Amino acid sequence: MEDQLKYKIAISLIPGIGGVLARNLIAYIGSIEGIFKENINALKKVPGIGEVNAKRISNPEIIKNAETEIEFIQKNNIKVYFYTDKSYPRRLLNCTDAPILIYVKGNINLDFEKTISIVGTRNATEYGKEVCDKLVKDFSERNHHVLIISGLAYGIDIQAHKSAIKYNLPTVGVLGHGLDLMYPSLHADTANKLQENGGLVSDFPCRTKIDPPNFIRRNRIIAGLADATIIVESGIKGGALITADIASSYNRDVFAIPGRAGDTWSMGCNKIIKNSGATLIESVADLEYFMGWEEHDKKPKAYQQQLFIELNPEEEIICKLLKENDSMFIDEICSDVKMPMGKVSSLLLNLEFKGVISGMPGKMYKMK
Repeated sequence: MEDQLKYKIAISLIPGIGGVLARNLIAYIGSIEGIFKENINALKKVPGIGEVNAKRISNPEIIKNAETEIEFIQKNNIKVYFYTDKSYPRRLLNCTDAPILIYVKGNINLDFEKTISIVGTRNATEYGKEVCDKLVKDFSERNHHVLIISGLAYGIDIQAHKSAIKYNLPTVGVLGHGLDLMYPSLHADTANKLQENGGLVSDFPCRTKIDPPNFIRRNRIIAGLADATIIVESGIKGGALITADIASSYNRDVFAIPGRAGDTWSMGCNKIIKNSGATLIESVADLEYFMGWEEHDKKPKAYQQQLFIELNPEEEIICKLLKENDSMFIDEICSDVKMPMGKVSSLLLNLEFKGVISGMPGKMYKMK
């Protein structure tokens, strides 16, 4: 088992081999272990690898570094989720550029029924902080057990985490560096506190240097783990808008809190709303409406259940699949039943009308 973990970590450490190329490499060779036992000439022939990457893969330092990483994660009780593991977050798995491996520290289930990312400027105003706090407070008071995701940065990010802790909602901080340090160090206490009912996530190994591009790279995890991303405040440019753009590319919902015309730290929100890159919301009630949470969270009306529900053969296939799994995303269902998205969507809608299955946020479904 430890050998497999070593190779999983090793492939994530190879310079020049990103998530997409790593997946292709594993598929071509047939196993993770086989990649590191293949000779250089054979590796050169793998599409997209070439001589430079083949030499990088064959470098014995890669395996040594992976062994060092295993020592660190075992000592610090860190979990490793590889993209082929059942424990890998399902929402993130659906993102084409998702990391092949993430490190997780804390007490958290990343496959929460409802997940929301809250992001914004590092130069948050009192207005922005108050709006952020009110959003999280309303999630709690309206009985939405939501996982709050952000980046533990200054401003709106740290406010989202602090408010989640204050109102007893689980929260996850996504880092742009390894789990061996905390940047900014001022947020170390909050990072420790949130692990009691949440966790820290990173795709960077320990000893990763603090580098600005890494914080842009981690934004894809913030967007990918969430059903929707909310921008509270943003300048005309910034990381929050990058996260919003990534979320849109994943077909996730993006919302923005409007600000006064001309305010520096509202210009980004106002612009993305104006350009139809985000939906304007002013409260959790607005979010409930757009996410369809009102219907899902209301107590269902009493009705006499039909004793024998007639299902066609295709509906029976989907029901059998859902009975074998707690819940599934629509694209997972399409893959397993080998039917096109349009066909599956129609079948799922019919099954919902028949009262057999329930639809959840993020196009996830389960048996009633």
